[in-house]
Amino acid sequence: MVSALTVVVGAVVAMAAVAALGLWLVGAADLPGGGFGAVLAATLLMALGVPVRLDGSAAFVATAQGGITAVPLSVTLVGALVAAYLFLRPMRRHAVVSGGSLLARVLALAGCWTVVVLLLSTVARHSFTVSTGDELVDTLGSAFGAAPVVGFRVAPGQAVGFGLLWLAVVVLLALAASRRAPLPTALVRWHGTLRPTVHAVLSLLLVYVLLGLVGGLVALVVGSEPRQTLAVICLGLPNVAWLGFGVGLGASWHGHVTDSLGLPFPQPLAAVLRSGEDVTLNLGALAERNGWAWLLLPLAALLVLVAGVAASARSRPAVPLWLSAVRFGVVLGLAMLAVGTLTRVSAVFGLSLLGLGGGGSTVLEPDLLTSIPIAAAWGALAGLLGGLLAPHLPGPAGRPQNGSPRPPAPQPPP
Repeated sequence: MVSALTVVVGAVVAMAAVAALGLWLVGAADLPGGGFGAVLAATLLMALGVPVRLDGSAAFVATAQGGITAVPLSVTLVGALVAAYLFLRPMRRHAVVSGGSLLARVLALAGCWTVVVLLLSTVARHSFTVSTGDELVDTLGSAFGAAPVVGFRVAPGQAVGFGLLWLAVVVLLALAASRRAPLPTALVRWHGTLRPTVHAVLSLLLVYVLLGLVGGLVALVVGSEPRQTLAVICLGLPNVAWLGFGVGLGASWHGHVTDSLGLPFPQPLAAVLRSGEDVTLNLGALAERNGWAWLLLPLAALLVLVAGVAASARSRPAVPLWLSAVRFGVVLGLAMLAVGTLTRVSAVFGLSLLGLGGGGSTVLEPDLLTSIPIAAAWGALAGLLGGLLAPHLPGPAGRPQNGSPRPPAPQPPP
C-alpha cells in the first residue's frame, strides 16, 4: 500500500505543478470567484481524458451549454512518466516477479488512484459570470439582470472510468517498454520480442517531445509572445510535437477555430484552423503558412528509420525480415491511433439570450482511416530496413545485434 501511495502522490504532485504553471500563464488565476483550484482539478482530470461539461443560465432569458474534450498532454506525459518510474523502481531489485504479487500491486494502485480521482471530481466544480464576447449580448444581459453564469463540472463515474483506463495504459506500457523490469514467468518470452519494438516507438515519441521542447525554448527567447509560448510548453507540448510527427508521416487532421476558449495554440496551427469552417491540417497546409514545415517529412523518415533499426537490433532472438516489418508496422500504426485520439480537441461554448447567440468553438479531429494505414506502411518499411541494417551494427559486450554470439577473438601465442 505504501508503494501504491508513493506512485499516486508522486504522479498527482508532478501533474499539478505543471498544470498550475500552465494555467497561471493563460490567466486562470484571474478567474472570478476564486475558481483556480477547481480549474486545476478539472485540468488534471482532462489530462486523464475526462471530458468537462459546461452549462449555465441567466435568469429566465438565457441558457448556456457546451463542453470541452481536450487532453493537455504535457500534464499527461509528466504524470505518466513519474507514475511509470515509481511503479517500476521497486521491481528492478528482483529477477522475476509472480503474477499474483504483480496483480496485488496493480489492484492496490488502482484503489488509491480511484480515491484521488473521486476527490478531484468533487473539487472540479465551479460557476462564474462570463462575457460572451458579443457586446450587444453582454449589454442586453446586463440590462435585464441576466448576466450569463457558466459552470463546469465532471461526472464522477466518467472520471473514475477514464482515470482507471489511463492508469491501466500507463502500467501496461511501462511493463511492455521497460528493458529491466521483471515479468511473470508466463510473459518472459515477450522480453526479447515485443519489448524492443514498444520501447523504440515510445522513445521515438519522446524524442519528438524533446525536439518540440528545444523549438519551444528557442521561440521563447526570440518570439514576441513568450508567455503564450511557455503556456503551450506547460500544457500542450506533446500535442504539438505529435501533430508534427503525424503530419510529417503524411497524416492529416481537420477542424476549425472560431474562438480558442482559452486553449493555447501555436500561431501556425491556429492560422490554418482559422482559415475556414472545416479545413484540413496536413503538411501542405502548414507549409503554405511556414515553408520550414517541409522539414517535418525528412525528420520523420530519419527518426522512424532509426527507431526501426533500434527495435531490430535489440530483438532476441533475431527474427525474419517480414516479421520485423509486420511487428514494427503494427506498433507504429497503434501509436498513430493513440496520437490521433489524444490530440483530438472538441471545445464548444454557446449562449442564447433573447434569440441572440454568442460563443465559440475549437474542433480538431484526426483522419484515422487514412493516418493509421500510412503510419503502418512507414513502420513496415522501417522494420524491414531495420532488419537489414541491424545485423551489420556492432553490439554491446562483444555480441552482434542479431542475437548470435560473436566468436572469440584469436589469442596471440604465448
